[in-house]
Amino acid sequence: MANNHSDTEKRLWEAADEFRANSDLKSSEYASPVLGLIFLRYADHRFAVAEKELEGKGSGRRKIGKEDYQAKGVMYVPPTARFSHLLSLPEGENIGKAINEA
Repeated sequence: MANNHSDTEKRLWEAADEFRANSDLKSSEYASPVLGLIFLRYADHRFAVAEKELEGKGSGRRKIGKEDYQAKGVMYVPPTARFSHLLSLPEGENIGKAINEA
């Protein structure tokens, strides 16, 4: 298999070029939101992996909580901040506000 990092890097550069071509924004103006989304996606992925590992480990008296994720070195991502939730927002919803709150 080819180097996955070079493919990802190529796709990121293409996306950045597309973004620059279709907006009047400078890269410094959209860098923070884009990097924030990349971080959120990374945190959401790590959370999903930990969620599968923790699945079924709770008891009737104690449910799996934020502390269990933190003990695994994973940031707890609330349901409204998960990438799947953000992607499922309807067209008329204030997506920018939802992303900022995430």
